[in-house]
Amino acid sequence: MLIRHATTSAVRRAAFQADEPLDERGVAAASALRGAVTGDALCGPSARARATAAALGLEVKVDAALDECDFGAWSGRALADLGEAEVAAWLAGGAPHGGETLAAFRARVGAWLGEQAALGGRGVAVTSGGVIKAAVCEALAAPDAAFWRIDAAPLHTTELHAHDGRWTVAHVNAPVRA
Repeated sequence: MLIRHATTSAVRRAAFQADEPLDERGVAAASALRGAVTGDALCGPSARARATAAALGLEVKVDAALDECDFGAWSGRALADLGEAEVAAWLAGGAPHGGETLAAFRARVGAWLGEQAALGGRGVAVTSGGVIKAAVCEALAAPDAAFWRIDAAPLHTTELHAHDGRWTVAHVNAPVRA
């Protein structure tokens, strides 16, 4: 089960994530769900993922593979503030921001998924929307263009099941329920 972190100011502004804390509404929403998800969990290294896991009451181990895509110079900036040519280059597979390309990001998430498939059992990970979208694309062997068509809202879950090293998608973007 993958859980997207609670809201931050960047989420509310539709900006590329920077390593920022949860906003007040995010803390309150995650805290209201304390105990809804149980068990040992993994967590991305960002402040927002760690704070969400803590508010949910999860004991977590931080895993760098669960970090959001590195947006380089775009971190904290809104998509609307970028030049059309820069955005087109990024959508075409480049990294004009100096961070990760979508292909490199998906490869990182895909390698992590491969490791998880070999473990068996149930797992929980608190992470970013980008990681969740990349994981769904990897599970479905979908093309990069599918990444932009998947929604992963704050404090929503996506559930994947591993069978003989292959993934199936049980659900996408369901609210965490108390």
